[in-house]
Amino acid sequence: MRRYNKRDLSIQVRKNIRKYRLIRGYTLQELADLTSLTHGYVRDLECLSIDKTPTLETIGKFADALEIDIRQLFDNINEDN
Repeated sequence: MRRYNKRDLSIQVRKNIRKYRLIRGYTLQELADLTSLTHGYVRDLECLSIDKTPTLETIGKFADALEIDIRQLFDNINEDN
């Protein structure tokens, strides 16, 4: 059975936010505008060297802005992507 921890899930979600932002062709600022978050927050969230863990409410904002099911942000990412 796989164990999940907060750090691994946070990184997974953050990688997926970036993946879907790029698929949609949004800039950091466009995604910030769509989520009512700041450009700096979105930028820092995508920078995995900065320790940020978005709340579930914030993850929901990203899912809505990216027009995806929130569960997609928790999908595993192949390291090659």
